[in-house]
Amino acid sequence: MLTTMNPASRRRRMTLLLGAVGVAALLAAALPELTAAGAAAVTAAASSATVDIDNFAFTPAALTVTAGTTVTWKNEDDSPHRIGDKNGTFKSAALDTDDSFSHTFAAPGEYPYICTIHPYMVGTIIVKPAGS
Repeated sequence: MLTTMNPASRRRRMTLLLGAVGVAALLAAALPELTAAGAAAVTAAASSATVDIDNFAFTPAALTVTAGTTVTWKNEDDSPHRIGDKNGTFKSAALDTDDSFSHTFAAPGEYPYICTIHPYMVGTIIVKPAGS
């Protein structure tokens, strides 16, 4: 019996594969610095981060970044989603499949957010001071 993979599963597997390749490349680049200067030397602040929306969940559900980081939410679900933080700091329009929304976090703090269409979908962005 021949079975075919649905497009969402194929996309999810491709995302996982690309993520694994990216992690391997990052580790390969960081290994010489870890060996030469110790683990504390490899704590550079990222300027961007991504939260995937798939299967009615945010991944990662909790993301820690430094102040000044731009976080992008990318909808990989077949349903629309709308991102909004509980403090009213940011809010997206409805995101269809493959749409994205970005927000730059300037101030340290915790930013809990939800999908305003599906309020059981929750996440948190934790912003640390730059240089920490």
